[in-house]
Amino acid sequence: MTQWFGKAGMGKKDKTKKEKAEEMIRYTSRDLGQEFIMKRKMIRAIVMAILMAIGLAVFAALYVDEKRRVQETYRKQYINNIRAVREDIADYMNADGDFDFRYRRIVADMSSASSFAFLLDGYEEKQKTINELYTVLLKYPKQSVEKLEDIAAALDDILASLDKGYEEVDALIETYDLKGF
Repeated sequence: MTQWFGKAGMGKKDKTKKEKAEEMIRYTSRDLGQEFIMKRKMIRAIVMAILMAIGLAVFAALYVDEKRRVQETYRKQYINNIRAVREDIADYMNADGDFDFRYRRIVADMSSASSFAFLLDGYEEKQKTINELYTVLLKYPKQSVEKLEDIAAALDDILASLDKGYEEVDALIETYDLKGF
């Protein structure tokens, strides 16, 4: 039976200490190569994560800057529309005829100002006031015509960046008879 399988170890050759050491070195060097590859991959992943974080910060800063620019554009349009309403009121008060058309221009410009006020951040109370002024101009034209001088004065204060103008508009709105025309 020994001729088929060799000695008692059944075909396996007993390793000497030198062979065992060489095999350990071979496996260790292979493991060190894998460790080196894994370290490179981790370093690459860390670098990519840092680059992505920097990119995210840049895009966040660009978004904030663009939002600020858009808000500034909305604010300019809002002021321009308030100025247009003020000019339309002056045209209406100095006009000799075609009052309906001139009043419709006042309402249209006030609608635009109300829309831009809605787009502005941090203008919640002012938005409400401007929207209420637009609503009373639209729904109660007979009463509004009588109060155009007061509305013009309040709009002048708003154009001068005074909060007093919004308070004046609120006070004017309180004087409307909301059950009438």
